[in-house]
Amino acid sequence: MRNAWFSSIRDCGSRRHGSRVQPAAGRSRRRPLGRAAALIGTPLVAAVLVSATSTTPAWAAQTVQLGTATPFAVLAGTAVTDVPTSTITGDVGLSPAAGTNYAGLTQAEVTGSIYTTDGTGPTGNVNDPALLTGAKNDLTAAYGAAAGQSPTSTFAAGDNQLGGKTLTAGVYAFGHASTANITAASPLVLNGQGDANSVFVFQASSDLVTASDSVVELVNGARACNVFWQVSSSATLNSASTFVGTIMALTSETLGAGATVEGRVLARNGDVTLNSDTITAPPACAVVPPTTTTTTTGATTTATTSSAATTPGGTGGSAGTTGSVTSTGSAGTGTTGSAATTSAVVPVGSPHTGFGGAARNRDDWLLAAGAMVLLAAPGVLVGARRRNGRDDGETVPSPR
Repeated sequence: MRNAWFSSIRDCGSRRHGSRVQPAAGRSRRRPLGRAAALIGTPLVAAVLVSATSTTPAWAAQTVQLGTATPFAVLAGTAVTDVPTSTITGDVGLSPAAGTNYAGLTQAEVTGSIYTTDGTGPTGNVNDPALLTGAKNDLTAAYGAAAGQSPTSTFAAGDNQLGGKTLTAGVYAFGHASTANITAASPLVLNGQGDANSVFVFQASSDLVTASDSVVELVNGARACNVFWQVSSSATLNSASTFVGTIMALTSETLGAGATVEGRVLARNGDVTLNSDTITAPPACAVVPPTTTTTTTGATTTATTSSAATTPGGTGGSAGTTGSVTSTGSAGTGTTGSAATTSAVVPVGSPHTGFGGAARNRDDWLLAAGAMVLLAAPGVLVGARRRNGRDDGETVPSPR
């Protein structure tokens, strides 16, 4: 009995002073939750912080998908009226009104098809009510998508809020103007900043009015297929207006004599009224991948990355026109490359982004935080192992 008592005391001392004791037979070793949390949680937090930097910022304009409405240069709900002779490149559609509600428009004025719901109307029309219903439904969806984006900047009601501005990609909201939102003396310039994928969305809380001889201009890679106007009532482009983008009006749209639109005139519920106008529907915008151009001058080599389009950008010149750049270095070191031409960027009228209207990521702090967490991970794991060694039955050094 005495020997057994001393043996028990010896075993307890062994446990207290760090001798390794095997667990009882049949008893499983349990991994502590602390170590599992350290193994999984630390890399997970770092991954979340770093991946957050690649997300699209909430304030960036998103392109608007038109679906089956894309081929239409003109689409109306109740009537299409034309004073000849207009020039329309793209399809023309009228739904749900009957084809008899076309007035003045002929097939000779349209490079495309004139669609009707019942086969009546202009000679040569295409009777396809199902296609028209689908196009109108897609127009309604596109209108909602444009209206639902968060504005980059908001311009208060008043005359010529947009005229005289140079805007970069973004979402712009504006109110009613007693005379015009854009006047002849003050063009609206849309600056793509060398990015052919730049998107411009305009949200009119009331109507859209452009003065006679007013101009909307594209520069530095901006494309008409990426410009969208969501109008909560009706749109009026007065005579000789030069306009860019797809107009999606809830009610009606009226173009004065000689107006030019590189885009679309789409009215959800009302009429479209034309008067010897020119309307050209662009194809849907394909995403332009960035390209890198290397230019060597003497001993210096410069690489430039851009995503400028090589197709015409509409009013105001060609978007991303490509020119030749030749080095002037010594013989044998000069090479010839190509670079997209751009001009100085002067974004104006975009007070709320902090970047002159350009939608940009401001997530450098997330990258830094993620890097710090990853660097600290080994220390956290070692500390967790030491703290939880006792729970695993591992040897813990006895204090001196």
